Amino acid sequence: MSIPQEIKDSFRYGSILTKLIYVNIAVFLLFRFIQLFMVLATGDGGAIQSWLYFFSVPSDPTQLIKQPWSAFTYMFLHFDFLHLLFNTLYLYWFGRLFLQLIDSRWMLRLYLMEGLAGAVLYILAFNLIPGFFIFSKTSILLGASASVMAILFSVSAYRPNFTVQLLFIGEVKLKYVALVAFLIDIISIPTLNNTGGHLAHIGGALIGLYYGWSWASKGLPNIPEKEKKKTGFSWFQKKSNLKVTHKRSLTDLEYNTIKVQRQKEMDRILEKIKHSGYDSLSASEKKTLFDASKDQKIE
Repeated sequence: MSIPQEIKDSFRYGSILTKLIYVNIAVFLLFRFIQLFMVLATGDGGAIQSWLYFFSVPSDPTQLIKQPWSAFTYMFLHFDFLHLLFNTLYLYWFGRLFLQLIDSRWMLRLYLMEGLAGAVLYILAFNLIPGFFIFSKTSILLGASASVMAILFSVSAYRPNFTVQLLFIGEVKLKYVALVAFLIDIISIPTLNNTGGHLAHIGGALIGLYYGWSWASKGLPNIPEKEKKKTGFSWFQKKSNLKVTHKRSLTDLEYNTIKVQRQKEMDRILEKIKHSGYDSLSASEKKTLFDASKDQKIE
């Protein structure tokens, strides 16, 4: 299987977390290649800044009215490699906890809502706090930090005493991880080198806390199908042809029968690859092979 095909299949059949990470990386590469072409064509790579501004959230509300799409695009946009690296690493770590402890159906919804909350707090702060007025016409906000922090805080509020293993530290409860992250953002605001980013983190964190506490006390509500389609939620979700009508335990005979059938199907697919190549597989055969590879064994 070629590398592009592996990436395509992992995006198509992967979790919502995988899709979000891929989109962030793809947008980063797109803007970097645009800059490369500008340098090769004109010798001026600085023109990329106007493109970044076009898709970033401006602190000036009158400019935001002219580019309302930036309230959504900014949360997928990175231009500095280290910015992308740390955000995707945090998204992966905290996102896996979210999938494990809460529900994958809520991840995209929270990512978008918490990103919007971060943008709102950023704009309000730069236009209402006197110390930030000097930057209110020139500052822009970009990156997934607010959404990533909000995912951490929603999980921490939902399961505050869940312990994670940190390098060089050992086991730490999630609530303390979130508390330290919050304090770092608070004390970093006066540095002014990333004030907007830290304010956006706080906005996302507050929304994450609200949802986490709400889920812990009331449980997770369902997301209506029509709302999923309206928000583009279904585009990021795994597609499945299975319809589950009821659950019951399998007998040993049924389990062994299914196991044998799966093995026969895998043997058939592998034989087909041997004779005709991977590209000859149908979409369902590729999905079967991809699911089996995730399990790291064929049952």
